[in-house]
Amino acid sequence: MTTSELDHLEATGTAQPKHQAERPRLRWTRVLLHLFLLAGAVVMALPFAWMVLSSFKPLEEIFIQPPKLLPKVWQPENYRNALEAADFVRGFVNSLYIAVIVVVVSVFTAAMAAYAFARIRFTGRGPLFMVFLATLMVPVQLTVIPLYLILGRLNWIDTHLALIVPASLFNAFGVFLLRQYVRGIPIELEEAAAIDGAGRARIFLTVILPLLRTPMVALGIFTFLGQWNSFFHPLIFLNSDSLFTLPLVVNQFKGTYSSDWTGLMAAATLAAAPLLIVFVIAQRQIVEGIALSGSKS
Repeated sequence: MTTSELDHLEATGTAQPKHQAERPRLRWTRVLLHLFLLAGAVVMALPFAWMVLSSFKPLEEIFIQPPKLLPKVWQPENYRNALEAADFVRGFVNSLYIAVIVVVVSVFTAAMAAYAFARIRFTGRGPLFMVFLATLMVPVQLTVIPLYLILGRLNWIDTHLALIVPASLFNAFGVFLLRQYVRGIPIELEEAAAIDGAGRARIFLTVILPLLRTPMVALGIFTFLGQWNSFFHPLIFLNSDSLFTLPLVVNQFKGTYSSDWTGLMAAATLAAAPLLIVFVIAQRQIVEGIALSGSKS
């Protein structure tokens, strides 16, 4: 088709723009993408749905073949039996106050470290930060023995301090997340505060912290979820039933030779309910936190 013919088609309005011809293909691509995401969501939600529905089943229906998702006989008294069989209230309180203390302290210390790595120039800052990040690649199981020895010297074994102090004072992921955001804050704000006579501490408290509210909320949610679900460290460091966190209370439904599966499903559902509530309320902050972890460099 010649140039004059193209000009004639455009003048008469019979020619279609190139992006209009590509619309059907883009629409089908979007439909396929949503179908793929929907299938992934169903696969991920199926175990949770199985757990919740199994908590209402009699014991004989859990092992029925072929397995059925919905119970034939609804048995809500499984929840009452679970609450009577274990001290859920004490486990809930222990997990809650440990998680809250760790969130408050670790978010603040991570913000201070992030500000130091992003703004304060000192010898070896870059290599030290790389070593700091390298700790993310060290498995937790590799550090548990030296950590146990240190806590034993401090007489913190079988105390909640063994769970609170190490988790509060060192959070490499939190430092990385907040440092990325601090580097995106205009330095002119700090210079203006310095001209007014503010020192490092005042600049951090009055200028930096208010601007870090969004990533700090996201980091606090991540930390809370991690502490609430923590099972490995409480299992190693706690021995007394009165100090057990909620995951250890749920684990009491598992025996050596037999397990109360209906009680276990009910207990796991009760333990997961607060996490589901937190996710529904704070899902926007969770998504923003994931985006912020790689948005600024």
